[in-house]
Amino acid sequence: MGALPPSHARVSLAVLMDNKSANLLGNIHGGEIIKLADSTAGAVAQRHSGGPAVTAAVDDVAFLEPVHVGDIVRTSAQVNWAGRSSMEIGVRVDAQPWDDATGRQLHVASAYFVFVAVDGAGLPREVPGLLPETPDEVRRQREAEIRRSHRLARKAEIDLGRRSG
Repeated sequence: MGALPPSHARVSLAVLMDNKSANLLGNIHGGEIIKLADSTAGAVAQRHSGGPAVTAAVDDVAFLEPVHVGDIVRTSAQVNWAGRSSMEIGVRVDAQPWDDATGRQLHVASAYFVFVAVDGAGLPREVPGLLPETPDEVRRQREAEIRRSHRLARKAEIDLGRRSG
């Protein structure tokens, strides 16, 4: 299975936010933003892996600005790292305020999702490797490897504590 560049599976989505997704302050619920980011990441994981993939973890969700009813929310995502059956997908969320016709985008959130490619029985299946083509893609891959090592170390520490506790 040959390695693929991040550009192979890159995806962008846009949604007009309505009042069904708002909280009492008129801001869009953070969970709605995460759901949109997860859907975008899932499309990237499916494209990169060539089949079904499921969310295994969400790392480092950062909300930077509120999103309001009427805002146009755009998500963009790409594979940052690919292992044997898992992939890290980075998602950026931008919003264009409904009352600003200049096209100005606000960076409102970022998140990292880990997906596992699965076969028809729901078991992990192999995915293509990742072939970064730009310095930014190389940086993203290196940072994803750091996040992965932290996830694995955290899991090992928790497991050790549970066995010895």
